[in-house]
Amino acid sequence: MKLDKLDIKILAALQQDGRMTKTRLGELVGLSPSPCHERIKRLEAAGYIRGYHAEIDVDRLVRPTLILVEIVLRTHDAADFERFSRFVADVPEVLECYQTSGAVDFILKVITRDLAAYQALMDRLLDANVGIGRYTTCVVTKQVKKNGAYPLDLLLG
Repeated sequence: MKLDKLDIKILAALQQDGRMTKTRLGELVGLSPSPCHERIKRLEAAGYIRGYHAEIDVDRLVRPTLILVEIVLRTHDAADFERFSRFVADVPEVLECYQTSGAVDFILKVITRDLAAYQALMDRLLDANVGIGRYTTCVVTKQVKKNGAYPLDLLLG
């Protein structure tokens, strides 16, 4: 499916407010509600829009500990990377996992109730024998910027 400028505007607007009415969205992108709705359905069907969700302010519920973890595997066969990836995919405390090039193999974004819970998680990962050679822990002390929206105009322009 080839996207045009209106599709990109719709995607950018929905990133900012997924609950926006079709009427308001149409006003923002210059379409009437019906064609706007048809474009949204087409974008959803083509997989450009994967879903809608609520952003929860977890800090209002609990004061969690956010940690970035650098992982270096003991060995570097394709099977080692696959085994580690499959295992962490099912660990709820791992919010994000990136396989990287360079000095580390993976970077994890982990959230736990406190440092003791984080250490218990790391003990579980080590006990699971998923190939961790070493890991480095970076406790997040302050969030400086958070933006869930992609700068589509910069990426596509």
